[in-house]
Amino acid sequence: MLKYSRILLKLSGESLMGEQKYGIDIDALMHYADEVKSVVELGVQVAIVLGGGNIFRGLKGTKQGFDRIKGDQMGMLATVVNSLALQSALESIHIPSKVFTAIRMEPIANLYQKEQVSECLQKGIVCILAAGTGNPFFTTDSAAALRAVEIEANALLKGTRVDGIYSDDPEKNPAAIKYHSLSFKDAYEKQLNIMDLTAFTMCMENNMPIVVFNVNTKGNLKALIEGKEVGTIVC
Repeated sequence: MLKYSRILLKLSGESLMGEQKYGIDIDALMHYADEVKSVVELGVQVAIVLGGGNIFRGLKGTKQGFDRIKGDQMGMLATVVNSLALQSALESIHIPSKVFTAIRMEPIANLYQKEQVSECLQKGIVCILAAGTGNPFFTTDSAAALRAVEIEANALLKGTRVDGIYSDDPEKNPAAIKYHSLSFKDAYEKQLNIMDLTAFTMCMENNMPIVVFNVNTKGNLKALIEGKEVGTIVC
């Protein structure tokens, strides 16, 4: 029996860079497509939110003189580029998918509507939800939390390059302790950097479990869905 039947998978834009310093690495892109395929074939309904940091980060641009609103709008467009790339990768391995955007962008993509997304998910179509919330000042983490709640996902799965949540940055502190599970209260009190506060609060208030795991390890997503101990769960 599968642990989750409908998921919201959050992937960072930076993860698509692979070993590059900018843009989209095809090997990284296809790895994520293969991981998604492995759970779609189990019958899992999958929605995905991608960041855009491999192309442009609005907040970073602001520090370099960009208007914050324009910078965030550029970041939204970057997520659309990544989403279209992932859609192409999925379709190349025969996984049907659709891109929905929070701002009108027809005929490039469909305007996000919960009912349409739910219908597609029930038909086994992967739904890639782009352009954040459609508003400046909100991160793609916040968009992922919002969409997870809206589509009534069983959990928000945050794919990262580390294998869970630690007491400190494990890449800088080898003595950092890994948590296998946490309550929202504990995670908040420990000031663990899981998601931005808006996203974290939305999940907490709506009892949306967050699972942080290493999406770069082949087979991890499928193992997680099958109920194996992968990553860290906050609930």
